[in-house]
Amino acid sequence: MSETVYLWDLTPGFCEKTPRLDCYLPQKRESRIAVVIFPGGGYGGLSAHEGTGYAEFLNAHGIAAFVCWYRVSPHRFPLPLLDARRAIRYVRAHAEEFDIDKDQVYVMGSSAGGHLAALISTYYEPIPFEHMDAIDEQSAKPNGQILCYPVIKLLGKGITHLDSGKNLLGERQAELGEELSPDQIVTPETPKAFIWHTFDDPCVSAINSLDYAKALWKNRVDTELHIYPRGDHGLGLAPNDPHVAQWSQALLRWLQYCEANKEQSL
Repeated sequence: MSETVYLWDLTPGFCEKTPRLDCYLPQKRESRIAVVIFPGGGYGGLSAHEGTGYAEFLNAHGIAAFVCWYRVSPHRFPLPLLDARRAIRYVRAHAEEFDIDKDQVYVMGSSAGGHLAALISTYYEPIPFEHMDAIDEQSAKPNGQILCYPVIKLLGKGITHLDSGKNLLGERQAELGEELSPDQIVTPETPKAFIWHTFDDPCVSAINSLDYAKALWKNRVDTELHIYPRGDHGLGLAPNDPHVAQWSQALLRWLQYCEANKEQSL
């Protein structure tokens, strides 16, 4: 079961409280890590199996999870990023209530949600409507990023999912596409990463994950990368593919490793 909270008392620029956070707190706590999840959907929709499905899996293993239902097309950048930053800040602001460690807040995203998770990990420029209240005084930078078959590049025919860039940027895709491609803006301060992809993904090329991992490597950012030989796009937990489904157990081991070595990464 989850509790839903709205991210804004009044959504900036709009009259409805659409961006929300579903809070999943485990009955048996195994970790004080929190994972904020951004479902995929090409910035045109949001896929429940990449949101609720992940949250329930993490809860079953004693990890608190928070699904951010951020704004998508026709809303453009920076609104999805604004919602994502607010979600992280909200979780940190309520860390005591949620019994989580505010220095162990991770982001997780699939496909276009993976782009959003990577973007919030690399793009730190201020955006309008931030710092409106006490919640916004919390840091929006995550402590780690979990990327599932992510869109990284917003430009490049045959490499990325061009509709994601179009839905996020509209007519500004050519202008902002490179600036908002996370592989172009990695620094040594970028949070550590867990990434997985399938080599023959027909929708979002594995080059996205490989180039992002390369940028992380150049900046000496701790990274764990899994490339599985076959598998369609949008598999989520891959319940019908036992080989690819191994990624979720690898993720749990990675999170355990990160929590055990927390002091080394702060």
